[in-house]
Amino acid sequence: MRSSTSTSGTSVDERRLSLHILQRLGEGGQPPQFGVRRINVGNESYLRVLEHEYFDHHLQFGASFKLVQGYFGGGKTHFLYCVRELAWDRNFATAVVELSPSECPYDDSLKVYQAVVRRIGMRPQTPLGAPSYGLPDLLRNLVDDRVDEALQKPSTSDIDAAREAVAQWLRRTVGRAPCESHSYRRGIVEFCLAYIENDFQAEQRLEAWLLGEPIPSGEVRDAGIYEEINKKNGFTMLRCLTQMIVGLGLPGTALLFDEVDRNLSVSAKRSQVIGDNLRQVIDLCGRHQLPNTLFMYAVPPEFMRNVVPDYPALYQRLNSPIPLSVRSPQAVLIDLERLDLEPTELLSEIGERILSIFETGRDCSFDKKRQLANAQALANACVHSYFEVNHRRLFVKIWVDYLHRQLVDGESDLDTSMATDLVLSGYESLDDHAGADDFADF
Repeated sequence: MRSSTSTSGTSVDERRLSLHILQRLGEGGQPPQFGVRRINVGNESYLRVLEHEYFDHHLQFGASFKLVQGYFGGGKTHFLYCVRELAWDRNFATAVVELSPSECPYDDSLKVYQAVVRRIGMRPQTPLGAPSYGLPDLLRNLVDDRVDEALQKPSTSDIDAAREAVAQWLRRTVGRAPCESHSYRRGIVEFCLAYIENDFQAEQRLEAWLLGEPIPSGEVRDAGIYEEINKKNGFTMLRCLTQMIVGLGLPGTALLFDEVDRNLSVSAKRSQVIGDNLRQVIDLCGRHQLPNTLFMYAVPPEFMRNVVPDYPALYQRLNSPIPLSVRSPQAVLIDLERLDLEPTELLSEIGERILSIFETGRDCSFDKKRQLANAQALANACVHSYFEVNHRRLFVKIWVDYLHRQLVDGESDLDTSMATDLVLSGYESLDDHAGADDFADF
């Protein structure tokens, strides 16, 4: 039987998670998909406000829109992953969606809806288990959980009785949940019923409809569905999704959008549609039409400077004298250029976190005092030699690589000259591969 702990007493899952984090940081300077809060520093004040003011209180009955602002390489994706983990902690259905003009433009409501229903999911069952992405699997898992719960009740004698109890819940409770679209509510209920009844063909047709795929209207009319999901009603159906998530008994939804296009020079028409869509979302959050929903939109600072001022109605809603903070928890803007730590201190703290993760993942032990001094030297060199904000990505790539060298060649001191040489050579490598990982900023 395989041991669940390493020779140092660390669990196998802990080691694997640590190695996953090291691989992501060392290979591309990208935030890890899982365990991101283990290396997170500098933005804790924002996360605490979101946790205590919103997840613990406001999102239990209302909705909120937040604009996240940061340069490319300045931590937007990293921050969204942290928020996703906060949402997972509270059993929210959560989707992180990358927006881009070619793949998923925010002015195309159908593509936005399709991206959300393909990316939405719940917390993984195990630390390194992949989330079960996609609305259909989320619904299947919810039904399975309900059946298992029904089997635990003394009044339920067998699996058939448990399934019938869940079917009654779907018809009588979920089927009466407040939802703007009768067709969308029927789509959710009938898909779940088809899954319970092992009606594979009906399940597949309804899955395609829920995912926004083209399907002849006659294929789903018998299920009580009389609408198709298209560009005209994509955002309406997105609202219906958040309404049905609550109707299914989940606490809420977190929709986290990441604008990954470096070039914000979109056409005036597209820009206006994006502005109008954002204004509408902000207003809907105030009207409780997105129940128990956190809607977060991450953009570079140019968005607020060059796009928003052209649309007074949107500017009035987003403009704030100060960003979100303990003193201003209601503010819309989360400014990642204003962090809890200065750049050198921030990188040094990240270096300390990575050192601990490295020791766990590689089952080794370093001279902590020496390595923290090395991290400080590298942090100073990064900040003083590399003036762009994405020195964080450069730092983590170099630091992980340097720790591997120390493990193989033995520990040594990193002086100022050596640290500067590492930064300059690392910068050249990063510059040679510019564009390869632009969309996953650290």
